[in-house]
Amino acid sequence: MEKLLIICVFVGIIHMIETLAYSVRLAGLKTRKLVVALSLFNIIVIVSRTANMVQAPLTGKLGDAVQSKEDLPVLLHQLQTILLAASIGTIAGALLIPSFVSIFSRMISHLEVAGSVPKMMKNITSIHTLEKAKKHVKRPRWIMLSQLRIGGVPKRLLLLNLMATTIYTVGVLSTLYASTLEPTLSKSILMSSGLINGLAMITLAVFVDPQVAILTEKVMKGESTKQSMNKMVGTLVISRLCGTVCAQILLVPAALYIAWVCKLIP
Repeated sequence: MEKLLIICVFVGIIHMIETLAYSVRLAGLKTRKLVVALSLFNIIVIVSRTANMVQAPLTGKLGDAVQSKEDLPVLLHQLQTILLAASIGTIAGALLIPSFVSIFSRMISHLEVAGSVPKMMKNITSIHTLEKAKKHVKRPRWIMLSQLRIGGVPKRLLLLNLMATTIYTVGVLSTLYASTLEPTLSKSILMSSGLINGLAMITLAVFVDPQVAILTEKVMKGESTKQSMNKMVGTLVISRLCGTVCAQILLVPAALYIAWVCKLIP
């Protein structure tokens, strides 16, 4: 249980940070320094990457603990719990977006004054600065949800984001479960996880991110409103949450499909 709890915490952090990534452009638009915002967020992404490196071998150990078919229901329950942590992390990230935009905007200003990341980190970690940071914490309001309507946001974009999130969320876990269903093919099954996640990353990079970037540029030029950007970010977050829920549904079918495909490989 302790190992599973640690994995869930790391997975929750990963999905929380990836959800907050949507709001980086909002902070960039607020400060009119989009490039600086994207660069500064890469530091926060390091936390996500580190958490992923730590949880990956721990998750693999769950599969190693399966000694017979009788252990499969336990593993399935553990994987479903991990997917639940992904959904909780996404919800946490969504609730933190208003505060994150405000705090991150201040971090951009501090970086401009300091001139370097180490100096900025030294300045913002002072007791005085941390006390002032409380003023930038904003409580999510229900009115934000009432403003989220799909109208104006391409439905295809939301569907692609949902699909990519589902594949990315369930990919590694489904291959792990598939490897326990077919122990003789475990190595080829586990090696396929990179291909599965690659498809999700390609979908995001080719179809989703460019659309968001184009809208961001339009807002920067005054050709579109900030409200349209807020709406797109909100709907993308909701589609991402739906993707983590779909991952729960597709965990077993995806594992069976992966095992079947690996059987066909000569």
